[in-house]
Amino acid sequence: MKEEKIILKRPPVVTVLGHVDHGKTTLLDAIRATNVQSREAGGITQRIGASVVKTKNNQEIVFIDTPGHAAFAKMRSCGANACDLAVLVVASDDGVKPQTRESIKYIKEAQIPFLVAFTKIDLPSARVEVVKKQLAEEGIYLEGLGGDVPFVSVSARNKVGIEELLELILLLSYVSNLEGSPEEKLKAVVIETAKTKAGLTVSAIVKQGKLRVKDEVYVGAVKAKIRGLIDAFGKSVNEILPGYPALILGFEELPPVGEVITDTPETNIKSEEDSQLKEELTVSDFKVSLIIKAESQGVLEAILGGIKPEVKIVDFGIGEVTKNDVLMAKTTGSLIFTFGVKVTGEIKKLAESEGVRIEEFDIIYKLFERLDELVSGLEIKEIAKAQILTEFPFDGKRVAGCKMIFGEINIKDKLILKRGEHVLGEVKIISLKKQKQAVSKVGQGEEFGILFAPQFDFKVGDVLVLTSNPASAPQINGK
Repeated sequence: MKEEKIILKRPPVVTVLGHVDHGKTTLLDAIRATNVQSREAGGITQRIGASVVKTKNNQEIVFIDTPGHAAFAKMRSCGANACDLAVLVVASDDGVKPQTRESIKYIKEAQIPFLVAFTKIDLPSARVEVVKKQLAEEGIYLEGLGGDVPFVSVSARNKVGIEELLELILLLSYVSNLEGSPEEKLKAVVIETAKTKAGLTVSAIVKQGKLRVKDEVYVGAVKAKIRGLIDAFGKSVNEILPGYPALILGFEELPPVGEVITDTPETNIKSEEDSQLKEELTVSDFKVSLIIKAESQGVLEAILGGIKPEVKIVDFGIGEVTKNDVLMAKTTGSLIFTFGVKVTGEIKKLAESEGVRIEEFDIIYKLFERLDELVSGLEIKEIAKAQILTEFPFDGKRVAGCKMIFGEINIKDKLILKRGEHVLGEVKIISLKKQKQAVSKVGQGEEFGILFAPQFDFKVGDVLVLTSNPASAPQINGK
């Protein structure tokens, strides 16, 4: 007689979606009674995190906390596909915004049940009824307004509506009759990856089957032997059952976010996706060259997904900035951007000596604002320009022999060094000389020598430009 498979009731896996700063992390903070929010840079969740919450009735709910910024579209999309239910968070004082619409799109594409949580109802500017009408315009019809989408009004700060929210989630999950068998073939969805001191880590949600220490698992044709499992409470465990998140140790290379972990290898696998992505990002016309180092695969993919055509991605990767990164930046005339990655003193010293600029970020919209500033800075009106005609050594340094094409340059000015349309960097004038005499300024048609810092590897034919807004000039290094 054939034995029946064990079928277990499993907790609902819930993704929290919504616009930036609409209170997603603060809401989860209230639910979990933790202090995650204060540790999040800028108050914005920077990576997908999964946690298990126990309700008053001792029932469990798994939350995937997905970032709200537009650039994290892929991570949010992955989150929606990995979960059973969604909570669409909309701030009652701000209403429907671009990422609200984006989140609605992902929910509809994933075809999962969802509810709406109106946050910040304690604020005097809260206008829930107005926001309900805005949602109707987006095709979201709430209960009591001609639709069947449940909703709840909450104040995370005052802990109002939290219990009602959890009850609604459990009600929706009860209707969905969520079950999973640990005896089925393994299926776990990757929701985050990172390089840590413990090695490569992969965060995943088990959809069916189970993860066990010492088991061999696959992402496509890539094999890994699980050497450690950490549950949502930070405890080392031997197995993870359906519906629960896990941090997996044992991968020798990081799988892409959104991929499925199985216990059998696949024969057809797109093994060159990463290299194809690099190629796609470097074939367009560009004005700024960039090397990106990020703390995790999900964040890296989100940054790459938001890069504009004017920016050339020379290289990207996970982990700390290395000596090779600095040397590549010098060779290619690139700026190095880091996200959530600390730069060592040794690397900073090397970068300074090589004329390479490293900029560090821990808030993604700040990174994109900086990129916009760099790109738009290239279009600022030029009010003076000089061309480098020759170069000669002086006291162990390189002096550029130039001729003013138009305008006037003052010794206090900051200039942009360009090669064709490519910006090499911003320089500060150390000295100006005409016929071996120090001067404070030079004008149109005059020939002069200039010593500037940092010491870029300039060439004859490069130009020095004074813009109408020096403060907005790109801070880029180059060759």
